[in-house]
Amino acid sequence: MDTAAAFRSPQDHDTSGPIAVRPTGSVTALVRPVEHPLGHLDLLESLAIFIIREVAAESERPVLLFSGGKDSAVLLHLAAKAFKPGRIPFPVLHVDTGHNFSEVLEYRDAQVEAEGARLIVASVQDSIDQGRVADPGPVGSRNRLQTTTLLDAINAHGFDAAFGGARRDEDKARAKERVLSFRDSFGQWDPKAQRPELWQLYQGSVRPGEHLRAFPLSDWTELDIWQYIWRERIELPSIYYAHEREVIERDGMLLALSEWVSPDAGEEIRKETVRFRTVGDATCTGAVRSDADTVEEIIREVSASRISERGATRADDRFSETAMEDRKREGYF
Repeated sequence: MDTAAAFRSPQDHDTSGPIAVRPTGSVTALVRPVEHPLGHLDLLESLAIFIIREVAAESERPVLLFSGGKDSAVLLHLAAKAFKPGRIPFPVLHVDTGHNFSEVLEYRDAQVEAEGARLIVASVQDSIDQGRVADPGPVGSRNRLQTTTLLDAINAHGFDAAFGGARRDEDKARAKERVLSFRDSFGQWDPKAQRPELWQLYQGSVRPGEHLRAFPLSDWTELDIWQYIWRERIELPSIYYAHEREVIERDGMLLALSEWVSPDAGEEIRKETVRFRTVGDATCTGAVRSDADTVEEIIREVSASRISERGATRADDRFSETAMEDRKREGYF
C-alpha cells in the first residue's frame, strides 16, 4: 500500500505554516482516515509475521515444526513471507511417527523444497529402536511417543525456540497457553508459570538448556486459516478435500483403512466420501463425511461447524478431559 496515499484525503488543501487550521480555527487532524483499511486477515498476518521475526531475532537456533497439515502449511508460508526476498533462516523439523498418510509425506517434501528450506526428520521409530520409548505394537498409536522424539531432537540440535501452528480455538489447554510458551530443561510446560504478554510485548530470553515454543497462529480460528489459504492460494495435501476412501467407523470416528488400521470384530469396511479436517497419526485421526472438494466449499462447511477439528476427529484428545494439557505438560507440541 502507498503510505502517502493511505494518509491522503481525496482533496488535499494547500496550507501554510507549521499546522493546518480549519476555517473555524480548529486544528486539522494530522492523520486522515485510511482509504483502504486492513481486513482481519491482514491484521492476523501482520501480527504472526511480527512474532516470527521477533523470536528469530531473539533466539540463537530457532526451528519451525512442520506436520504437513493446514496450520503448519500456513505457518511455513508466513515464515517465507517474513524473510523474503531471502530464504527462511532456520530449518524445518518434522516428527515422523511412521504412521503417516502418504499424501502428507509427499506434500511435506515438495513444500519444503519449494520454499528452499532445510528439512530435518526426527523419527519415532528411531526412538523405539534406541529404547527411548516403548513400542506400542504394529497397530498401536504412536502419537504420544512424539514428545520424547521431539525433545531429543531439540536437545540434539540445540534449538532454543520452536515455532508451532497451534491455535487457541482448538482445545481448552491451548486456549490458556501464551503466544510464547516456555519449557524447562526437561521440556515441560507449567501453565501457572507463564510470562505476561501485555500490549503484544514478548520477552523471549531463555536460560541454557531451556527453550520456548512460539505460536504465531494463536489468535487464528479454523475459519481464518481456510480463508487465508483461499486468499494466498496455499497448496495442501489432497486428503483435506473430499474423496472416496475405505473407512471403519470406530468410537464415532471414521478411521481410514491402512496397514495400521484394520477392522475389529463386528466392524465393517465401507467406502465413504470423506475429507480430513486435521492431520496426525493415522491410527487416531478420523475423517468426516463431506462433499467439499474446493476451498470455497470447505469455508462454507467450517462456517456452519460447531465443534473444533480436534474435538471432532482426534481420538488422542478423548482419553480424558485433560488429555491435551497432560501431554503438553510433558513436552508435547
